[in-house]
Amino acid sequence: MASLFASSSPEERQVRQDLAAAYRLVALLGMEDSIWTHISARVPGTHDQFLINPHGVLFRDVTASSLVKIDTEGRILAPTRHAVNTAGFVVHSAVHMARHDAGCVVHLHTVAGVAVSSLACGVLPTNQWSFQFHNRVAYHDYEGIALDTAERESLIADLGPTSRVLVLRNHGMLTLGNTVADAFILMRNLDIACQAQIAISSTGLPVTEVPEAVREHTARQYERSVEKHHADPSNSSISLEWSALVRRLSPPEATHFSD
Repeated sequence: MASLFASSSPEERQVRQDLAAAYRLVALLGMEDSIWTHISARVPGTHDQFLINPHGVLFRDVTASSLVKIDTEGRILAPTRHAVNTAGFVVHSAVHMARHDAGCVVHLHTVAGVAVSSLACGVLPTNQWSFQFHNRVAYHDYEGIALDTAERESLIADLGPTSRVLVLRNHGMLTLGNTVADAFILMRNLDIACQAQIAISSTGLPVTEVPEAVREHTARQYERSVEKHHADPSNSSISLEWSALVRRLSPPEATHFSD
């Protein structure tokens, strides 16, 4: 397994390290659902290959070398002792097939995310976190556990050509981005927005209305600044927020996620 990582291109090794770190961060932040959700990343230089977690491995134990390389037809492309979860393959292959900007796809079942996905209203513009997603969320109706590749067609249609957030009704949330950092931070912000929405609604008190123009202005501010993450001064190609989050994987975690 370690030799597989060592023999990969430098670009693929970096993506593997970032993806393994994302899995570890999901576990660290308490956003996992045992072994049942997924984060995938496109293999650099390809259009139909991606990396995904080995089925049956807890997120805290995912390493860069244990990630499974698979294509959109379901063929495993590198030696591994692991299988891939069918639902994970169906959902993630659909997005990678349809969206060339999907360098990374994050799908989680957090309690807040599942709760909001089950509400008819969906994600509401009630707070600054949620304004990031104002008029930028797509919805996919629940069709059962995603075990049939036939669902890829409706999932792709509902996601559309530009949305980077998909609410899977009665199921959970999905985000995509050009990089692991982009998709992960978008999901983290989405989950916090959902937590705030549930907390606000639980009070039963009136919510302060923010004008439509201000909501849209705030969403565009996020797109111009926060979603660019402001590059780390020590390396302009790395997100400042992503670097800070990865540093939370302090020893012993940080010394092992790229093994």
